[in-house]
Amino acid sequence: MRRDIPPLAEVRRITEKKRDAWWTVLLVDPVATPLVRLTAMRTRITPNQITWGAFVLGLVSAACFAFGDWRWLIAGALVYHLSFILDCMDGKVARLTGQGSVFGAWLDFVFDRIRVALCGVALMAGQYDRTGDTVYIWLALAVVGLDTLRYINSLEIFKIRYNMRKQIKARVREARRAENSAEVAFMEDLLRNNPSADIEHDIRKTSTVSEPGSEPLSEAGSEAASEPRSEPGSEEAAGVPQKPQGQVIDLQQEFRHRFPVYLRMRSFLLRHRIRTHLVSGIEFQMGVFIVGPLLDAVIEATLVSGALLLVFELAIIYKLLLSTRDFTRTIDSFDRDEVATAA
Repeated sequence: MRRDIPPLAEVRRITEKKRDAWWTVLLVDPVATPLVRLTAMRTRITPNQITWGAFVLGLVSAACFAFGDWRWLIAGALVYHLSFILDCMDGKVARLTGQGSVFGAWLDFVFDRIRVALCGVALMAGQYDRTGDTVYIWLALAVVGLDTLRYINSLEIFKIRYNMRKQIKARVREARRAENSAEVAFMEDLLRNNPSADIEHDIRKTSTVSEPGSEPLSEAGSEAASEPRSEPGSEEAAGVPQKPQGQVIDLQQEFRHRFPVYLRMRSFLLRHRIRTHLVSGIEFQMGVFIVGPLLDAVIEATLVSGALLLVFELAIIYKLLLSTRDFTRTIDSFDRDEVATAA
């Protein structure tokens, strides 16, 4: 039994994400986090072993769905939720025990996609065998296609946002280097221009120049920019001067201006650790593989879950479009500043 595992409140702080899907926050974390602490304290189970366990339960869920009868649908839904709880536990155990790995992240991602595909096909095949309705064949394709589309869209949006931030940071660094080269003063030059100058005064003035290489950028739209840079008891609290804060660039300015109610809703949800993307892949899976089977309404639950997923994915794409406009304006402002400086 390990003695270095902290109390449950500290385990929650370490393992639970600052923002997560509402299904995870409300229906998974209250069960998964205590199990994570118990697992870390009393067993030697690794995160990868938990990932395998979640995958095996996913296969069991698919087998239950394939039988098609409502009683098997209920069993499949319950097993699927247990599989998802284990799927959430592997990352938490990795964060708590420091056993995370790149291979473990890959394994978790691949098994998630296989589980969704197998359960989707098995669920719709069981219902097709039960009813003979060909709509289930199309629903099987829709479930697998929407899950794939969601991940492709997420990956591409991440790459675009990363490239925009990278370009802005490069431009800010160039501006900072140019600014610092103009502000840096050398003592030889000071004495040459004004031999009677107060040397001590000049030293104090030159010591206030910003240090090259300071943090160039904090994007206001990111979570990091919304948090304090130092905690009580840090160097700043102790009176030690800090490096100047970087320039703040907001790539969500147009979106916030058009939808001010979004900020109020976002603040309310974040206080409860719930992200604003209310219907993501997690909610889509739960609607198809839990709500639909429990209510014996697979067609209805799949259609509603798929439609809501598409709505929120389109909202993210629209938000990205507005963000690219803010990016263009930001780059243009750098160009105008460079022209003005040159003039």
